Parts: sequence; C-alpha cells; structure tokens
Amino acid sequence: MSEMKAKLRPFKDYPAKHFRWQADDSGRVATITLNRPDKKNPLTFESYEELRDLFTNLKSASDVRAIVLTGADGNFCSGGDVFEIIEPLTRMAMPDLLAFTRMTGEVVRAMRKCPQIIVAAIDGICAGAGAMLALASDLRLATPQAKTAFLFTRVGLAGADMGACGLLPRVIGQGRAADLLYTGRAMSADEGLAWGFHNRLVPPAELAAAAHELARSLADGPWFAHGVTKTMFNQEWAMGVDEMIESEAQAQAICMVTGDFRRAFDAFAAKQKPAFEGN
Repeated sequence: MSEMKAKLRPFKDYPAKHFRWQADDSGRVATITLNRPDKKNPLTFESYEELRDLFTNLKSASDVRAIVLTGADGNFCSGGDVFEIIEPLTRMAMPDLLAFTRMTGEVVRAMRKCPQIIVAAIDGICAGAGAMLALASDLRLATPQAKTAFLFTRVGLAGADMGACGLLPRVIGQGRAADLLYTGRAMSADEGLAWGFHNRLVPPAELAAAAHELARSLADGPWFAHGVTKTMFNQEWAMGVDEMIESEAQAQAICMVTGDFRRAFDAFAAKQKPAFEGN
C-alpha cells in the first residue's frame, strides 16, 4: 500500500499545452476545454497525444476524481484539423498511417480505462474524432443546438474509426449506429436524447454549470466504487452471463471492504449524509 501511495501525485495544476485544464477549488473535478474556437476546436497530432497521455496517467491522480470534457465558445470539437492532420495524412506511407490510427484509438482506450468518470458537455459541432471523444465519455450532457456526426465516410473513410463500430451500437443500438456510420449525417440533439446518446439536454447558458454539478456529485460520492463500476462496464461487454455475475460478485466484495461502505452505513444509521473518502 505504501508503494501504491508513493506513485500517486496531484493533477490539480497539470500544465496542459494543447487544451485548457482547470481544476475546481476542491481539486476533485477538472475541466478539459478544447480551445481552438476559431476552427470549432479541432484536434491536432499534438492534442491527440497529450489527451492520450493525460488520460493514461490520470490513474495515478491523488486528487482529481471526475472530469468535464468540453469545447470553447459554443462548439465541442470539429474533429481532426483539415490542414494540420487530414492533409498530412494524404502524404503518409502505410506504417505512419497505422501508427497514427493506433494513437487516436489509444485516446479512446485511455478514456475508457481511467478511473475518473468523464462527463462530456456538448454544444454546437461535435464531429468526427470529436464525436468519438463524446462517445468515449461516461456521461453526456448537451444543448439543443448540439449536432453530432460520425462523418468519416464524408472524407472517404470507413465508419470504423477509434472504436466507433463497437462503441456506438452499444449506446444507441445497431440500426441507429449503422444509419450514422454509413451516412455520416448529423444526429440532432433531440435524436441523441431519444436514442440514449445524450443523458440530458440543457440550455447553453446552463451547460457548464450542469456538467460541473454532475461531475462534482460523482467526485463527492463513493468514487472508488464508481471506478469499479466503470471497469465492469468495460469488461462485461465481452462476457457471458455467468462470467458477468461472478465478476460483479468479486467487484462488489472488494467494495464492501472499503471504508466508504462502512461510512455509508454509519451515516445512514445516524441519519446523516455520508462523507466518502475513496478508500
């Protein structure tokens, strides 16, 4: 246990280079803001890499317990930058192309594996790789103006990108996913809500506060147990019913030896609100 604690480090003041990073006063909730509003917040090679590394390393965070992922000035993310990513890709050889596509997939893998719950706050354009960042998040709040498009086919590519063909059907169903991935059309906010892609629609002026409030409620809750839930969501996709039940039995038994489990009982018995500590 002492070795594990020695590996933990604070992330409140993470020195982001290719997006904005801001932790709240508690340090428990951090907001990632994709911040190239003049181009609707596209991704570059560098921002892909930094997102991958950040989400990979967040497993060692001693403070941050939940993440809000959003974009600046009324848009979420327009995908890969046309001139900084798409154009260079047209000149690359296959080994370099494969290295790139594997790297972008690692962003999704790191998001799914980090223990923090990720709340995407989506306004305006949410397209291509931006749609995949939203999909890889754990919860999604959106405005009525949000338009989400997995537009890979619009640029002559397969809809199979960054795990889209596996992840999207699990969220909205095979037929709806096929519609979006074959046509590349934009999914409206109302469709996203009806199909289960969005958890809730909120007015643009309330989006940031609503996302932070949700993330803070998760960060103040039994966040170790939330991390276990996230892990089981990922692992059980490939399991049969018997394996699911056994895996969840083991996971829940682990949670039952945490102090948070005891704190919840003691608070309930005392008719108080539990103060979770994540251990």
